[in-house]
Amino acid sequence: MFLTNVLLKKTKSKFIMVLMESMVSGHQFTARRERLGDKLELLRFDPYIQHESLYKERKKIRSFK
Repeated sequence: MFLTNVLLKKTKSKFIMVLMESMVSGHQFTARRERLGDKLELLRFDPYIQHESLYKERKKIRSFK
């Protein structure tokens, strides 16, 4: 009986999908990061203003393997 409990436990996923938002225009996209890693901050091209801008992680969307 103990062995079946061990086999049925769910494992935590290694990665999560997060929502990234531009600090300038509000443009959003999704990115994948490690679950235990720090929050993301990226410089990326923003199509609304046609320049690079800072994107910060807003919220966790879902986890996956």
